[in-house]
Amino acid sequence: MIVVTGATGNVGRALVQMLTDARVPVTAVARHITDADVPPGVRVAAADLAEPAGLRAAFDGAEALFLLVAGDDPHGILEAAKTAGVRKVVLLSSQGAGTRPEAYRHPLLFETAVRESGLDWTVLRSGGMDTNALAWAESIRTGREAAAPFGDVGLPFIDPADVAAVAAVVLREDAHAGATYTLTGPAPTTPRERAAAIAAALGEPVRFTEQTREEAHSLMARFMPLPVVEGTLAILGEPTEEEQRVSPDAERVLSRTAGTFAAWAERNAAAFR
Repeated sequence: MIVVTGATGNVGRALVQMLTDARVPVTAVARHITDADVPPGVRVAAADLAEPAGLRAAFDGAEALFLLVAGDDPHGILEAAKTAGVRKVVLLSSQGAGTRPEAYRHPLLFETAVRESGLDWTVLRSGGMDTNALAWAESIRTGREAAAPFGDVGLPFIDPADVAAVAAVVLREDAHAGATYTLTGPAPTTPRERAAAIAAALGEPVRFTEQTREEAHSLMARFMPLPVVEGTLAILGEPTEEEQRVSPDAERVLSRTAGTFAAWAERNAAAFR
């Protein structure tokens, strides 16, 4: 049995489907999950990572855990997992935990707890995900417009389905214990290029508007902690060489190239219509 936390999210939902297709027993965990959110036959458990005391029943009978960075008590989460019999944990972290630890202290806290847990562990440090473009969905649907700062700065965003595919492999194989993988897409793309890819998928023009850093900061601060806002804007506007580099890790684990942003846009064009 594998427990997937964040099972209704972009990575978790795809991971649950992949494991189910491979006939692996799964328990899907999210705060408000129901049977309608998962494939037939998948066990669901409504639980909150912010409340580790309530996780034991969700973890019971599992051998492996796919863990999100959520809540403030990673040690409590991992103790609940160990008590329930979990032997392996795969943590979905952020590339920023390695490149900008001062801004990404929360995922770094989880990484440290996982490494000290006594469990077999693997850390997946994801770069920016293609689904970030869903922030444009409403403006593209209503006005065929996309706005973002740093319009011509390229980063190798990754399809969440590829993150899920890596997690599915790592959860089922023992060869990845103690590894930290950086997951990126196959090539850097700029916000302007991503807007153009969505336009191509729609078959209609999409106007790209470049925001100022201040405009972006104001919008992001509504739903992100200020240190994360600063770190994210630094990555988007002044990425390091490492943050712009295409990592080989996803291709090595999957034995195939990660998908392009254009392919993601084609597959998700309905969200922007």
